[in-house]
Amino acid sequence: MNIPFVKAHGARNDFLLTWRHQLPAGLTDIAAASVAICDRHTGAGADGWMLVSKSTDGKANGAIELWNSDGSRSEISGNGTRCAAALLVSQNLAGNDVHIATGAGLKYLRLLESKGNEFLFEMNMGRAAIEELHATVEGRDAVILNVGNPQCAIFSDNFDFPWQQVGAVVERLPRFPNRTNVSFIRVVDRHTLDVRFFERGAGETMSSGTGSTGAAAAAFARGLVESPVTVLTPAGPLQLRWEADDILLAGPAELVVSGEFFYGA
Repeated sequence: MNIPFVKAHGARNDFLLTWRHQLPAGLTDIAAASVAICDRHTGAGADGWMLVSKSTDGKANGAIELWNSDGSRSEISGNGTRCAAALLVSQNLAGNDVHIATGAGLKYLRLLESKGNEFLFEMNMGRAAIEELHATVEGRDAVILNVGNPQCAIFSDNFDFPWQQVGAVVERLPRFPNRTNVSFIRVVDRHTLDVRFFERGAGETMSSGTGSTGAAAAAFARGLVESPVTVLTPAGPLQLRWEADDILLAGPAELVVSGEFFYGA
């Protein structure tokens, strides 16, 4: 069976987007298909797979269902939601204001600029819920919070340690029954953070929208930064600012290829 997709990335955090109504009729195990299509050697390759639906309630331009590359579900991806917004705008299903239903609720995005298949959106990430402001996780200083999905933000003076291994351990600690996303934060100055990401269900990623939001929210709650904040990721900077208690994140989304995955299951 063939699965059509459009591949996109938000700051090199890449996703495959498939219209739900275009899924093959015989496809029943979405989790297994997600693992297969996201495989970087035998599939199309991505951090996650999003099933996109057209809105039926008039409140949103579309809805997304996010599956991680390991076959698990996730409530939301900030970078991925921008990619879905790019798809909707490119197919004339949304204008400059885009409303997308996600597992973390209805999200609002504003198109700042576009050129061809490249888009820049500002997305309202909502409010961060701080669950534990001063936590010790695996012997490290951390903030535990939720920004639509669970986050463990760990502060560090540098990244000269096997943070990927630490992230893999922290993700699955018993204190996180639904697993957690992990970010490692180096405070540069009052408006700048340098961050690395280990995402639940995907592992190390080049950037993360929700991870950047969680990192900025954690540093903000600690009084280490003030709005606006630039998060430096391995894929480039993301811009965040506060409007009252809401955090808005500006970042790119680019549609890069379309095709079909020949799925044999």
